[in-house]
Amino acid sequence: MKTETKLLPHGDCAVDAVFENSISPEVNAHVLALARAVREAEKPGIVGLTPAYRTLTVEYDPMELTYGQVCLFLRGLLEQPERRAEGKLVRIPVLYGGDRGPDLPEVALHAGMTEEEVVRRHTAPEYPVYMIGFMPGFPYLGGLDPAIACPRRSVPRSRVEGGSVGIAGMQTGVYPSPSPGGWNIIGRTPFTLFDEKTLSLLSAGDRVRFVPIDEETYMEIKKTGEWDG
Repeated sequence: MKTETKLLPHGDCAVDAVFENSISPEVNAHVLALARAVREAEKPGIVGLTPAYRTLTVEYDPMELTYGQVCLFLRGLLEQPERRAEGKLVRIPVLYGGDRGPDLPEVALHAGMTEEEVVRRHTAPEYPVYMIGFMPGFPYLGGLDPAIACPRRSVPRSRVEGGSVGIAGMQTGVYPSPSPGGWNIIGRTPFTLFDEKTLSLLSAGDRVRFVPIDEETYMEIKKTGEWDG
C-alpha cells in the first residue's frame, strides 16, 4: 500500500492504523483494504476489527500477542500490494417528506431549492458506506451533494423513528432503530437495517442508492417485507 500510515496504541489491547487526515473514498479504501488483508491472514490472537473513515482499529488478545508483534504484522501487510474488493450495491426505498420527512422543507429552504429538487439530488449519487457506528447498523455515508448539505438541528429530537433518513452537514445516513438524534430527517425507509437475526443490512465498503417511493409502496413493503426495486 503506497500510503503513509501511522500505527498507534489504542488502549492496552488494540492498535490504530491511521491513514491520511481526510475523509474521502480513496482514504477509506485503504482502510478497507487493510481490514481485508488482516481478515484473510487469519492471524491467531487478532480478535476484532473496526474500520472507520481513515483508521482501522485492530484488537488483539494480550495473552497471545504484544503491541510490537501486532505492529510488525500490520507493517508487513502494508508493504504488500493492496487488494481492494468492491462492496455490494444496496438500493434503499425512501418515502420523502410529510410526516416521515418533517425536515425536508427546512433543508429545501436552507438549500434555496424546491423539495423535489432536494429529493432528486439526494437520490442521484451512489453513496459509499464509510463505516458503521453511533448505534448498531447506522451507516455513515459519503458523497452527499454539497448543495443539499445542512447543519444539524439546533435542538435534537428526543426520538427519531427507525428507518429515518437524515442529513447532517456533508453526511447522510439512516437510523436503523429509534433513537434521539439531531440530524435533519427528510424521509423514511420501510427497510429494516438491523436486527438480531440478520444483523446489519450494510457493511463498510458497500454502496447505497436511495430510491423515492410513494405511500402505497411504503405500506406494501412494511407489510410484506418485499420490494422488487
